[in-house]
Amino acid sequence: MSTQSVSPAVLFDIDGTLVDSNYLHVHAWMRAFDDENLPVSAWRIHRCIGMDGTTLVRTLSGDAGQGVLDRLKDAHSRYYKEDSSLLAPLPGARDLLRRVAATGLQVVLATSAPDDELTLLREVLDCDDVVAAVTSSADVDTAKPKPDIVQVALDRAGVGAQDAVFVGDAVWDCEAAGRAGVTSIGLLSGGVSRGELREAGAAGVFEDAGDLLAKLDSTVIGDLAARVSDPR
Repeated sequence: MSTQSVSPAVLFDIDGTLVDSNYLHVHAWMRAFDDENLPVSAWRIHRCIGMDGTTLVRTLSGDAGQGVLDRLKDAHSRYYKEDSSLLAPLPGARDLLRRVAATGLQVVLATSAPDDELTLLREVLDCDDVVAAVTSSADVDTAKPKPDIVQVALDRAGVGAQDAVFVGDAVWDCEAAGRAGVTSIGLLSGGVSRGELREAGAAGVFEDAGDLLAKLDSTVIGDLAARVSDPR
């Protein structure tokens, strides 16, 4: 059911979409796996970035026990924080968020990042003044590609699936959005190909946040913004 009294929302993934963090995650996971004598190639890790953390670890660690899984996740978090000074907004990310908010749409950070990582990402983005709602890993048991985090984001924004668009950089983002009935837009800034994002359900694919910003009026986000300015 459409919620006419509440503005439509644009749900944004953060890692690889708004902040240049994907390859820091790859490096942190590589070090974590190496600590457990479970060497995993960087490209295999990259293919799983954006996936729920527990699912990523289970996918890449084979039959490792729970103790190993817990140590892997703890080590990843530690190594990621060590490199956090390298985090930076992706080109156009801040301007995109501010432009979306200026159109009257809600800006929602729909991420499954742990709270400590989310704090770092929000500091790097420095756009909390235009953010209407935020999710984190604490909100769901299992995140992308399951649709749960997308549904939480919709609930926080107070809108239905037809009144939202999801912007992400991974096939897991597009698949999760699709399962929640939300149209998705893919960005190449996470290192995933245009064809893969399209195949996962992206309605449009753009180079990065800056490219999306430049073409915003011709996208489904532009369509939502037009509804706000002319709600007939």
